[in-house]
Amino acid sequence: MAMSFDPFTELDRLTGTLLSGRQGPKFMPVDLYRDGDQYVLNADMPGIDPGSVDIDVDGQLLTIRANRTPDTRENAKWLAQERPHGSYLRQFSVGEGIDSERITAHYDNGVLSVVMPVSEKAKPRRIEVTSGQASEQHAVAS
Repeated sequence: MAMSFDPFTELDRLTGTLLSGRQGPKFMPVDLYRDGDQYVLNADMPGIDPGSVDIDVDGQLLTIRANRTPDTRENAKWLAQERPHGSYLRQFSVGEGIDSERITAHYDNGVLSVVMPVSEKAKPRRIEVTSGQASEQHAVAS
């Protein structure tokens, strides 16, 4: 299974510090690894309401969306307000070897974990090799 980063999201990450006051989706850092017969994607999403997280797979495109609402305390005199709010978006191209029907997600302590099982057809399998003589003998015995 090939997984790759969306080039627009990577551009967002690289320019994020220069354009931190910009509108539009915010960057969400991720770790991605294979563990046996599944891929695991962990995304940092501190302060995100789990109810605002939306994950979908359309063909070979996995999309994660979330929203962090701004703190709107009445009568507060803000001295600093650096924690980003707004929408977050990441998209990944996943290979055909993912069983999209069995993808699961869990949010705990500000980390979203998406588990993507490898499909049965994409798993390696051993093929038995027979010799010509064995094939002939089998055919004669039938």
